[in-house]
Amino acid sequence: MHSLKLIAGLGNPGRKHERDRHNAGFWFASRLAAAQRIELKAVAKYHGLLGKLALASGDLWLLLPQTYMNVSGKSVGALARFYKIPPQEILVVHDELDFPPGTARLKLGGGVAGHNGLKDVAAQLGTHGFWRLRIGIGHPGNKDLVADYVLTPPPAGERELIEAALDRCIEASGHLLDGDMEAAMLKLHTKS
Repeated sequence: MHSLKLIAGLGNPGRKHERDRHNAGFWFASRLAAAQRIELKAVAKYHGLLGKLALASGDLWLLLPQTYMNVSGKSVGALARFYKIPPQEILVVHDELDFPPGTARLKLGGGVAGHNGLKDVAAQLGTHGFWRLRIGIGHPGNKDLVADYVLTPPPAGERELIEAALDRCIEASGHLLDGDMEAAMLKLHTKS
């Protein structure tokens, strides 16, 4: 069982983007920080907002890259290299076009399916072998519409479904923090 050492929520910085679908990773990370009373501070060296949780298994870092999505790896990679964190102890939380709003899935490794944030993290870590928590945002139905779709806020009904999925992720976060990924998967992937 690998305990996680780094949870990175992906998104774009700034007021203009805070409600965008692409910021689902930020939404989760902010909730987790609030739930665990973690203070997030801007750390220039890691190009992000950073907080730390002291666990029995060691320190767990919570990171919100402030680099813009497409260069998220610059932030995740800098922190992982400095603290020598192996990929299988990293969880990247991101929006997922392949799942409808209301769905959240956890997996280790796999492709990056055109997600530029994931692509950059994989490039910087030199592997796809890190954990992903995928927050469903649905698909606009046409790949030419994706760029605009991820950079706009979901309508209220979809946002509620995404919030419900985030609630389930927070409920499962105890397992994540314990490094019990199997239990976290079971909780997330089982319809209650």
